[in-house]
Amino acid sequence: MIFSLWSLAGFVVAVCVLVTVHEFGHYWVARRLGFKVLRFSVGFGRPLWRHIGRESGTEFVIAAVPLGGYVKLLDERDAPVPAAELAQSFTHRPHWQRIAVLLAGPAANFLFAILLLTGMLLVSGSTELRPLLAAARADSPAARAGVRSGDEIIAVNERPVSTQREVWINLLDGVTSRAPLSLTVRGADGRERQASFEFASSAERRALSEPTGALDGLGLKFQELPIPAVLGAVTAGGPAALAGLRAGDEVLRVNGEPVHDFLALVALVRAHPGDTIAVQYRRDGREAATRVAVAAVVQDGVRIGRIQVSQSHSPRYPPGMLRHVRLGPLAALRAACSEAWGMTSLQGRMLWRMLAGDVSVKNLSGPLTIAELAGDSASAGTAAFLGFLVLISLALGFMNLLPIPILDGGQVVMQTIEWLKGSPLSERVQAAGQQVGIALVLLLLGLALYNDISRQFG
Repeated sequence: MIFSLWSLAGFVVAVCVLVTVHEFGHYWVARRLGFKVLRFSVGFGRPLWRHIGRESGTEFVIAAVPLGGYVKLLDERDAPVPAAELAQSFTHRPHWQRIAVLLAGPAANFLFAILLLTGMLLVSGSTELRPLLAAARADSPAARAGVRSGDEIIAVNERPVSTQREVWINLLDGVTSRAPLSLTVRGADGRERQASFEFASSAERRALSEPTGALDGLGLKFQELPIPAVLGAVTAGGPAALAGLRAGDEVLRVNGEPVHDFLALVALVRAHPGDTIAVQYRRDGREAATRVAVAAVVQDGVRIGRIQVSQSHSPRYPPGMLRHVRLGPLAALRAACSEAWGMTSLQGRMLWRMLAGDVSVKNLSGPLTIAELAGDSASAGTAAFLGFLVLISLALGFMNLLPIPILDGGQVVMQTIEWLKGSPLSERVQAAGQQVGIALVLLLLGLALYNDISRQFG
């Protein structure tokens, strides 16, 4: 229940913030270009608060259902417009201004993500892990390619990489294309060599495009440092707390099996969803035992166990494994722009490959998965939640640029056609476009929701 409340709270906050940013982009540009804005609403349904601007006459509203919002412009297609206000109506403004207003919403999402990421880099700098590999899983593509423990990945398909995150992004890009996949690795002896991957079929390669499939499917695993099996935060009302476990307890055994580090504890708990496990632990130098009823959850279609605890502290990485760089304002802005462009262009390539059948449609996520990610990031701390907002803001901006009639991108296409044509599109064409757009959006939402349900209930 606590996890669900975190998810709901994180989801509502994210939607309110990002939709407000998006709609403010439309509003701000419309006002600057002389459009009359009738209403700026955050949320739908019954107004909880309203204010009418003295000069603009715009009605600002916070509504009861915080799952969206809109900006309503003066438009004679909706209702008759007084002759004195026709010049401020949407259909009487130049086409380039209409297009600018439509593009302003997605642009606001991109700008918000860049500025937020810039601020995060200024405050915390850039901290990344070197892509050092553990032993490849036996009989995996990585093992067949000759990847060994201690290798460091320095390039993916000849693109230089220096961090685990860069490796993950480039691997996802590589496995979803039809080009050969290779890694350049530097061995423990300092020598560089190529590791080329071979796939039995296109179906095997396509399976790697499923969520969390790239690294696991290739058999690659980054080196992980042992973390003591000492409990950090213990969620109130969670399975561990109900069994009497507290922060600072060191878990010694689970069902009689020795627990050497926190990752081993996680693995043992994950393997017992819905079961009751015997836990031996040490507190203040004294050993004790308890029984914990493990909660069962579904993650990526797999039923796993959780007891709602976190590790006591981050691992202490040896010198050289953790890379931390402090950035000035300009460097942070450049890095944020580069990151935003990289993530957005990857979204475009993934969508195109999904339409071509090279990427699994299981990558589409709907409100349930987004809510789960919001809850996880909110419970992980401010930095994690802000990082989540960056990703979702970029995704929202990209999605609204798609040429689907009811989205901003589709409206831009229709306005461009009218501009080139020299006359408005007929009502029948506009109505048909709206119907096609609604059908496409409903199809995408239905598929995303199906994926959500499949992940939640296996």
